[in-house]
Amino acid sequence: MTKTGNIQLRPSEERGHADHGWLQSQFSCSFADYYDPAHMGFRALRVINEDHIEAGQGFGSHPHKDMEILTYVLKGSLQHKDSMGTSAVIKAGDVQKMSAGTGVTHSEFNPSKTEKTHLLQIWIVPANKGIAPNYEQYALPKPDDKNPLQLIASSQGGANIIRFYQDVELYRGILKKGAQCSHVLRPQRGVWLQMITGAVDLNGNPLKAGDAAADEHEGALMIKAREDSEFLLFDLN
Repeated sequence: MTKTGNIQLRPSEERGHADHGWLQSQFSCSFADYYDPAHMGFRALRVINEDHIEAGQGFGSHPHKDMEILTYVLKGSLQHKDSMGTSAVIKAGDVQKMSAGTGVTHSEFNPSKTEKTHLLQIWIVPANKGIAPNYEQYALPKPDDKNPLQLIASSQGGANIIRFYQDVELYRGILKKGAQCSHVLRPQRGVWLQMITGAVDLNGNPLKAGDAAADEHEGALMIKAREDSEFLLFDLN
């Protein structure tokens, strides 16, 4: 990562990449065949992958254990089935979390015959191992100009708020061009900001779609949109 002042930058073009034909993936952190000891994750944030899945393709049944797995579908849809008996379609604008805990198997497929699926998959290391597997899925609320940072996951959970078994607050940011918002980083915590669309300045540092930035120094973070933008902001212990 490139460091400018207190902020470390992770440019989109420096991410790992995998081309499987039916699947195009970009990795902000080491994952599968992409290994970089300088990018093994950030605090409890272990994986953040951006995937494009061709129509009618997907991941066959495979296992997970002791991981919080969040999927955010940006375009298209994803058919999910798991060993807990869950069968659901995750649509664009939905977030889904599977706490793998003591162990779960699942499959994920693009059910469309014509449209690609575009998603982010995020892994959070839980605070404790061996919890009972569980599943949550919500449609994200509509953007609110008065509340551009919307809490969508936390250790407490709540109404339409995913529960992580880890001290992480996850916010979805939506800013129109020229708008701005701020986030105060508390002592001993860290922030990871992952751009989805558009372009912003983070304390004067330009970020575009696919870029990320990390900060572990307490104080105010100011985010100003140079274009209509969407991003995720992780506040981690």
